[in-house]
Amino acid sequence: MPPIPALKRTDLGMLRRNFLFTPLLLSAQDAIKVDVNLVNVPFTARDARGQWVQTLTANDLEVTEDGAPQKIAFFSRASDSPLSIAIIADISGSQQKFLKDHRRDLHHFLKTVLTPRDQAMLVCFGNSVRLASPFHHQADYLDDALEDYQKAKNVSQLPRLGPQELRHGGTAFYDAIFHTAKEMANQEGRRAIILLSDGEENSSAHNLMDAIEAAQEYSATIFALRYTELRKDKVVTARNKYGRSVMKRLAQETGGLDFDAAEDKHLKEAFTQISAMLRATYDLAYTSNQPSDDASFRKIRIRSKIPQLSFRHKTGYFPRQS
Repeated sequence: MPPIPALKRTDLGMLRRNFLFTPLLLSAQDAIKVDVNLVNVPFTARDARGQWVQTLTANDLEVTEDGAPQKIAFFSRASDSPLSIAIIADISGSQQKFLKDHRRDLHHFLKTVLTPRDQAMLVCFGNSVRLASPFHHQADYLDDALEDYQKAKNVSQLPRLGPQELRHGGTAFYDAIFHTAKEMANQEGRRAIILLSDGEENSSAHNLMDAIEAAQEYSATIFALRYTELRKDKVVTARNKYGRSVMKRLAQETGGLDFDAAEDKHLKEAFTQISAMLRATYDLAYTSNQPSDDASFRKIRIRSKIPQLSFRHKTGYFPRQS
């Protein structure tokens, strides 16, 4: 089998927007439209020592969907494609202080990870989900937008993500993830969501599975930074446990990582790990050979012909119905 060429940025952008291509390995000039959809799977690999592996080729990999082998149509490394990051910041209740205390860490992370071809956006949510900053390539711009949001007395003038809803609670956690993932649909290259919250919810129109499915559909890897405010006696409540499990599940199902932000005062270690993982991320795509009329969840698994490698990627997806 001949080597599979890495995608050019323009090719990957077209793939990300769910254009229709043949499953053959064609150049952008030769590509023709056919009635198929590509399945995009960003992933990372570690060796037996826990080190990120950044030298894999498509020929080293085997991909299955519900156990059925799939032919890899496109493959690229992190260095071959741009990165789009969505920062989702919970500003409800106790989370406001947490975010204010760690704004410097977030700014440093963005300064470190963003290159001129990369972009980040800022979404803030409490009772409603607001776009505090559209995609921008400069970390300073995002930091200024966050500061302006925190100082604003009235944020209703900022663009709303999703429809206006009648809400009685103050935390639209699932809606924030759902609408942010959809907002990333047309972004080129790799997509990541940095989620700062306690995972507790009381006012969304969507649920946990809606949020997971949206992130999986648009290939957005979630990195969950969880801060749980405990009672004065440090007792962990049932609601606290719920939020922790939710944040862990979101990261696990999308191929990301979750962190207990309360354990790391400055979040430096968490952001260092996220940066390293983003630099080690690959993208592959295949055209599913499963029946098109089957709307059930399809489980994805990546294996390597190289021994003792472990992979992290989204667990699967629900096929988009026409």
